[in-house]
Amino acid sequence: MSPRKRPAPGPAAASETPRRRPAARPGSAAAMEELLRAAIDVRDRAHAPYSRFPVGAAVRAGGRIYAGCNVENASFPLCVCAERNAVAAAIAGGARRIDAVAVVAGSANAGPPCGGCRQVLAEFCDADTPVLYASARGDRVETTLGELLPHAFGGGNLD
Repeated sequence: MSPRKRPAPGPAAASETPRRRPAARPGSAAAMEELLRAAIDVRDRAHAPYSRFPVGAAVRAGGRIYAGCNVENASFPLCVCAERNAVAAAIAGGARRIDAVAVVAGSANAGPPCGGCRQVLAEFCDADTPVLYASARGDRVETTLGELLPHAFGGGNLD
């Protein structure tokens, strides 16, 4: 599956995170739209005074949505990406597998997760986990984690 662009979503609806919804296939269009809305909502809470590049991310794990935003620090190495914050919230909530991912960046173009975030996602996602990344203006790309990180380093590499 190659990345594909989709039309812009409608207005974002307010969302509560984490929440449990009726069972929807994690990668279905409706489930991905709900995940995208959560990423859009949490992006507004990003702390990005240095880069001015707010990012929101949401992951679905065990039927729940966990969201996170980027948090910058004047000591740049201590900044934390939105994707890693969303994964940390899921793990803190008891999840051990991520079923789907959505990311909304603060730029005009849809920006995928950075390399470090791809590696963190690979720890908790299968290669076929759907990933939707979008711009603030609505451009979007749908792909999978395996397409973003085809040769992920994992626990099996430590043997």
